[in-house]
Order: sequence, then structure tokens, then C-alpha cells
Amino acid sequence: MLKTPRERLLDTASKLFHNQGYNNTGINQIISESKVSKASFYVYFKSKEGLCMAFLESRYKYWISEWSQFTSTASDRNEKILKSFDFLVYMNEKENFRGGSFFNISSEIPDDKVQIHEIIRQHKKQVKKIFTSEIRDEILADNIYLLFETSLVMSRIYRSNELIIKSKIIIEGLLKN
Repeated sequence: MLKTPRERLLDTASKLFHNQGYNNTGINQIISESKVSKASFYVYFKSKEGLCMAFLESRYKYWISEWSQFTSTASDRNEKILKSFDFLVYMNEKENFRGGSFFNISSEIPDDKVQIHEIIRQHKKQVKKIFTSEIRDEILADNIYLLFETSLVMSRIYRSNELIIKSKIIIEGLLKN
């Protein structure tokens, strides 16, 4: 099925932001590679910031859908939580350790881009909520969430799944208690 200009712009921005970073990607490159006109770009997005916000929304929906599907076969809460860490390994392998789009964008965006930072914060709150909805002990849920986020970031920095695997072992111990 032929994609709409908006979809092509988002797909291209996703690829370029992922591979080059937000700041190293210009509107003209996105327009050129997505094969849409400059006028079409501005029909859908008021600015690069607007495109970034749409990208983050799209990325969040994709990531949550993939995560949900990956953990859907879990037989209980503990297995679902542990599979969440297996999901990080899966995504690292699938995306060549370039995941963590929210962290990546956050690290490149200046503080005055309030709307983008707010979207990132809201999405991180939603990820945390996934753990707190599964685990009633708030401290335990916070610890697991922090290990999840740290594993994601550090696996990208070191290009290794080692910390994810170690975090999973720690969590197995925490969940037994």
C-alpha cells in the first residue's frame, strides 16, 4: 500500500533521527529522502519541532505495541516483567543498539523546547506506570523501572546486552522475596 506524504515524512525522520541524531538531520534532507515537496512538509508539520513531536508519539506507539506483543505470552506477572528485559535485548538486536529514542532526543534538545521535553516525560511516566500496575510495592516497582531504563541507556552506550542480563538476574532475586 502506498504511504501518505505524512507517513513517508515520519518514516524518513524516524530513520534519520535514529541513525544520525536529531540535530544532525535537517528538514531539507527529510523532505528530499521522503520524496515530498517542501509545501507538503509544512501542511503536516509547522516545524522540525512539530515533526519531532509526531515522531515521538509514533515511536512510543510502536515501542509499546512491540513490547506488549513480546510479553503477551507471559503466564504471570513475574514472567512478564522478566520478559520485558528480554524485550530490550530483542530491540537492541533488531535496532543495532540504537534504541532509546526518547533519551537520544532528550539529550539533543535544548531546555527551551518545552513541548518536546513534556512529551518525553509523559511517555516515561507511562512506561513506569506499566511496572507500577504490575507490582503493588511502589519501591520494588521503582527499582525495576530504574533498572529497565538504565539497562536501555547503558546497553546503547556500551553496545552490549550484559547489563540487561545482569539486571534481569537482580530482578529475579527481588521478585522471589
